[in-house]
Amino acid sequence: MTKPTAARPRSRTLLRATVPAAVAASLVLVPLPGAFAAPSTGAVIAEVYGGGGNSGATLKNDFIELANKGGGAFGLTGYSVQYLTGSPSASSQWGVTQLTGSIAPGGRFLVAEAAGAGGTVDLPTPDASGNLALSGTSGTVALVSGTTALTCKTAADCAADPRVVDLVGFGTAVVHEGSASAAGASNTASVARSAALADTDDNAADLKAGAPTPVNSKGEAAEGGSGSTGPTEPGSVRIHDIQGNTRTSPKVGKTIAGIPGVVTGVRTYGSKGFWMQDPNPDADPATSEGVFVYTGSAAPAVKVGDSVLVTAKVTEYYPAYSGGGQSVTELSNPQVTVVSSGNAVPAPVVLDASTIPAAYTPDAAGGSIENLPLQPGSYALDRFESLEGMNVEVRNVPVVQATDQYHELWVDARCADPRSGRGGVVYLGYDRPNTGRIMVQSLGAAADFPTANVGDQLLGATSGPLDYNQFGGYTIAATGLGTVQDNGLKREVTDRAQPSELTVATYNVENLDPGDPADKFAQLATGVVTNLRSPDIVTLEEIQDNNGPTNDGTVAADVTINKFIDAVKAAGGPAYEWRSINPVDGKDGGEPGGNIRQVFLFNPARVSFTDIAGGDSTTAVDVTGTGKHTALTASPGRIDPNNEAWTTSRKPLVGQFSFHNKPVFVIANHFNSKGGDQGLDSRFQAPTRSSEVQRVKQATVEHDFVAKLLAADPDARIVSLGDFNDYQFSTALTTLTQGGVLRDLVNELPARERYSYVYQGNSQVLDHILVSPALKRQHVEYDVVHINSEFAQQASDHDPQVVRIKP
Repeated sequence: MTKPTAARPRSRTLLRATVPAAVAASLVLVPLPGAFAAPSTGAVIAEVYGGGGNSGATLKNDFIELANKGGGAFGLTGYSVQYLTGSPSASSQWGVTQLTGSIAPGGRFLVAEAAGAGGTVDLPTPDASGNLALSGTSGTVALVSGTTALTCKTAADCAADPRVVDLVGFGTAVVHEGSASAAGASNTASVARSAALADTDDNAADLKAGAPTPVNSKGEAAEGGSGSTGPTEPGSVRIHDIQGNTRTSPKVGKTIAGIPGVVTGVRTYGSKGFWMQDPNPDADPATSEGVFVYTGSAAPAVKVGDSVLVTAKVTEYYPAYSGGGQSVTELSNPQVTVVSSGNAVPAPVVLDASTIPAAYTPDAAGGSIENLPLQPGSYALDRFESLEGMNVEVRNVPVVQATDQYHELWVDARCADPRSGRGGVVYLGYDRPNTGRIMVQSLGAAADFPTANVGDQLLGATSGPLDYNQFGGYTIAATGLGTVQDNGLKREVTDRAQPSELTVATYNVENLDPGDPADKFAQLATGVVTNLRSPDIVTLEEIQDNNGPTNDGTVAADVTINKFIDAVKAAGGPAYEWRSINPVDGKDGGEPGGNIRQVFLFNPARVSFTDIAGGDSTTAVDVTGTGKHTALTASPGRIDPNNEAWTTSRKPLVGQFSFHNKPVFVIANHFNSKGGDQGLDSRFQAPTRSSEVQRVKQATVEHDFVAKLLAADPDARIVSLGDFNDYQFSTALTTLTQGGVLRDLVNELPARERYSYVYQGNSQVLDHILVSPALKRQHVEYDVVHINSEFAQQASDHDPQVVRIKP
């Protein structure tokens, strides 16, 4: 499988680790934070808990949580946290846990200590671990510059020790800062600083008892929540204040009390939580009135129409697997009070050509656009961001990407985006991203999600909160779905070739191996026989070795290939013969263990293969002879396989054929994937296409080989085809065609037919057939045969294509 961004995992969840929730309806006041003394500028001990695993405890382990109030990272290598019993004797000693790493500015650092016999909940993944057995009720913890055990046993002596960076005494501890130790520690309560991390050097004033809330450097918290009760009255901060007028919240990292809203959608699977929206918006169109409340592993105890008050920490979550994705402003570790039920949900904002701008995004010269003020009237990405979490709606929209296995599809809400001849939207340039594309998921049962193909219509209203998907793209989390109008999209069949025409096709068969279902082989074979009309030569990409992803050194693929050939014969096709070269194990990229490669199939009744010994996985093929005597030094062979351009990527396979006694040189390609590229909707604009660097190198190597063939015989008939993993307007393809050594046939199609693949709602080109100058335009007929990419039921994610040549 090849995609313009990182490939999807085989199983899909929406799980991620942030802070879990405690949802309650009892009416106990949660006050807003009061005034604090000026916080210290370095690292502090933020929370101490010694009840882990004790009777009544939920958490299994004791822990010490550090925090950094400084503006730069606080290095911890050479530091330690140390513990002394609350009432030390002459023989008492400080226990030591050594630290490494650092605390990010504003970040946390979690040190797991000893486990007790009880408890049911694990700490979030700790940043460091020790075996200190803290008392649940009384003791002293110190952050120390050094790893040698302290010797002080009085408050005065410890205050005089310059190695002590911070110190917390709790319960009745003799050693503490200020007037007294922090009170209230127990098997079920920690002592912790406020959200402002105030440090006045008085433990009794600076730390208060409460439910333990361990958080690690990634912002992850323990599952299950604190059991605290919810707020009773609205605070002064509203959702639009939290969202702000940029992509990230001005309140990030702060705990906000009593945020009011009406529940607009509830997600009970994957990343559980609910959306809420303020029914009383402000006058600024850049500030969203909606937000997602993340409840972790706990199913939210609210329903659509509930009026709620939420006290929670503001976080920014980056769901996209690919680099550079947008963030989602969320409320985490929430305490929720349901005030009333059955309230009207705020009316949705309709997304259409009148509300979605034609321009996609501001350009930040490759930098982040996160802190730029949103301009929702000027840019589509800004429009979507300004509606993040709000109730939105599309009406009577075309489906531009079919329903997939994850129960999602894409529609286009802007009628001005260029349409394909079959109902999709065509991607025709980096500056033409098609701004109306939007994904639709459902908050209902997966079984109820409609099956639709490209060109179908989603009639009526589809509405719900606007989310951002982990695979990139703004998404309607639909509480209500329109109905699908089936417009009867048919799989294409290419025109029949004349006997005098040579037909050459390419087909990415998507990680085919012998363990795949017989139905996949049969569908792929039908595509070759029926839809492509049994081409004389077929280049296959993504043929895996004989045991597929099993990573045991197997590289031969004869079982895979022969199973495919048998399927073609069973479908009524010819008895193809084949040629290929086994790759070096693990050196050609793709699914680990699969050893994907390109393969030539050919019909010996129509065309002959010129076998020339000497081709193997590491020997470079060359050109010999001139004019009509031009030939390859090996057939099949590989083009410069040791060149660094092909590192962890497929090497081009070149073969010499004869048709009507005329030589034809065919190059089967599968350039490196787009994995790691920043997406069209990246927060970095213009997005970085890092993978393109290698494809340009690959194109240069192949261009020079083709130029060498043409230097030997300017009339050489060359067909270069396959999955180039890039667009017709990309630097890689313009490099490959530089100087006219090859021409890309997709550019000779009408613009609305230029696609072989559909991704994020864009019908786009990844597969190409290119030919040399000797194959004149009037002697070439080219066809992309749409049988997969537009359909919910696919044999592959690529459409095959074929060229008919009169040599």
